[in-house]
Amino acid sequence: MGKAHSRALLALSSLDVPLRPKLVSISGRTAEPLERARAQWGWDEAVTDWCDQVADERVGLFDNTGPNAIHAEASIAAARNGKHVLCEKPLATTAAEAHNMWTEAERAGVVHMTGFNYRFVPAVRLARELLEAGELGEIVHFRARYLQSWGWEADKALWRFDPAQAGTGVIGDLGAHIVDLARYLVGELTSVSASMRTIVPERRVEDHFVATVEFENGVLGTLEASRVARGHANQNTFELNGSKGSLSFDAERLNELQVSDAKHFRRVLTTEPEHPFMRFWWPAGHIVGWGDTFTNELAHLVGAIAGEDAVAPHGATFEDGYRCAEVCDAIVRSAAERSQTTIEYRPLSSP
Repeated sequence: MGKAHSRALLALSSLDVPLRPKLVSISGRTAEPLERARAQWGWDEAVTDWCDQVADERVGLFDNTGPNAIHAEASIAAARNGKHVLCEKPLATTAAEAHNMWTEAERAGVVHMTGFNYRFVPAVRLARELLEAGELGEIVHFRARYLQSWGWEADKALWRFDPAQAGTGVIGDLGAHIVDLARYLVGELTSVSASMRTIVPERRVEDHFVATVEFENGVLGTLEASRVARGHANQNTFELNGSKGSLSFDAERLNELQVSDAKHFRRVLTTEPEHPFMRFWWPAGHIVGWGDTFTNELAHLVGAIAGEDAVAPHGATFEDGYRCAEVCDAIVRSAAERSQTTIEYRPLSSP
């Protein structure tokens, strides 16, 4: 994520955006690779303690791409010091932590965003526009799955397999993405019935989960994520079915959206000038990549900081990150209790 965000921030210097970031400092735990990253991506300096960045008066935006366990402490400290904050997903290791982050950011009056970059895929934004225009009619079902296979051979010492650093396994890593897309495209989730499994021996976090969900508007859905699905490098897919038609998306075909009428699907290549975000990029037919979604995301954020628009509804605020965390926590509870679990959301805490 440090590489993806650094690349995106650097790209903003050549795009038509209201604010062009100056790359003040990059933080990491180990000095030698940190210095290589600093030189590669054009940061002015490298520091091995994020507290230095929070205290730095030159820093206006704190971009938190660290392990999940430091999302809350560092982001709250930055907000209290008047920094706008972008924090990678999952927003925190628990919903309670995420709620505290949302509360503190609101109290500080700073712009805040959770890093759900798939909202900034042109095809995903087009899907939202088609839904808002009523092109699919009444939505009746949503299904999503996020499958990877790297979990089989991965080093067991990775922080993503440490509950103290990651919170959960595949639920926070991949599941959070599809929960957020479900909320972004369909609406709030109200209940979940889930199962999860640890497949690789001696691992302390889950490798796979499946869930059925119900939305506030009555839509039913299914969610599935795995880091041990052989043959899948990064298959993030969703499909919505409505009374007039359906649409489907697969991140392995990032520039395409499949849209159907009552009978047949057709492929829409989302590279036309009128398609979302393409004002930043290339002539029609020339595709964009996964890394460009972070550029789109950060362009949206700096626009919000400049006062051109709000982060919501198309960007994910800390409130969105918190609500996603409530769903992820409910998935864990449902799997543990082997029961359907109601999802309850807390309001913003009073000042």
